[in-house]
Amino acid sequence: MPDRRMTMAEAISRHVPDGSVVALGCALEPLIPFAAGHAIIRQRRRDLTLVGPISDILFDQLIGAGCVARVVAAWVGNVSAGLGHCYRRAAEHGIPHPLVIEDHSNFSVSLALLAAALGAPYIPTTSLLGSDIARDHPTMRVLPSPLDDRPHLVVPALRPDVAILHVQRADAEGRAHAWGGLGICEEAALAARGVIYTAEEIVPAEVILSDPNRVLAPAFKTLAVVHTPGGAHPSPVQGYYGRDHAAFAEYHARTRTEEGYADWLREWVLDPPDRAAYLEHLGAARWADLAPDAPHLAAPVDYA
Repeated sequence: MPDRRMTMAEAISRHVPDGSVVALGCALEPLIPFAAGHAIIRQRRRDLTLVGPISDILFDQLIGAGCVARVVAAWVGNVSAGLGHCYRRAAEHGIPHPLVIEDHSNFSVSLALLAAALGAPYIPTTSLLGSDIARDHPTMRVLPSPLDDRPHLVVPALRPDVAILHVQRADAEGRAHAWGGLGICEEAALAARGVIYTAEEIVPAEVILSDPNRVLAPAFKTLAVVHTPGGAHPSPVQGYYGRDHAAFAEYHARTRTEEGYADWLREWVLDPPDRAAYLEHLGAARWADLAPDAPHLAAPVDYA
């Protein structure tokens, strides 16, 4: 199989052109690919559609940088503080430009991706019936079931151009392992036309193949594998580092104004050329404080 390793700049340049539909933050609060999002900002991508359940402040950062034309998501903001200032400015005032918002629940966005993963045009559900999302959604429809005429909400398939997933480890050929809360990572990987993995570690193929049940998606779907230690900070990566609560609080305080956001963006995204420089700016002591106190190993399995 081909070696799919490349730099972050190369992966984004090749596989995330302007106008792309990009799934991000599919594990909800952990494993958010902040390093990839920052590379998208540095490459000044425009007119993106962002797809995800809860991607914490990464969506907010991309919106504030002018990269986003449309959001298809269950929630956008700052989990620690609730509000995403850039998202609110775009939604309410069109700053830096107007934003099209397509609301979902966490469940319905997962169904939309699952439908695409299965090659189905839609998946019916009774969830959300009677809600504002079902009433106002531009593509969902309430239709009678062909089996018993009961109303069902029809959730159309959603196929991103690319899913960007942060994982604990991957091999050079494009197989990846992730553990902890996975959210809808598997659905996104299978639904998307291709996957970019950013990984804490690149390991031999034998390590990945030793635990095949943990592989997220077939390697032929992989567009790129990027070695990115610390690539999900400030979100947590189970077994590697915890959530940096202070970073979320600082972001919330500093981005209340356009000028404050621009200052934060310059310091944390535009000035550092890559993730290594970002972690150097973060500081060794602060980074060390996020490390796990002790290992918590799962019981081994026997595939004999």
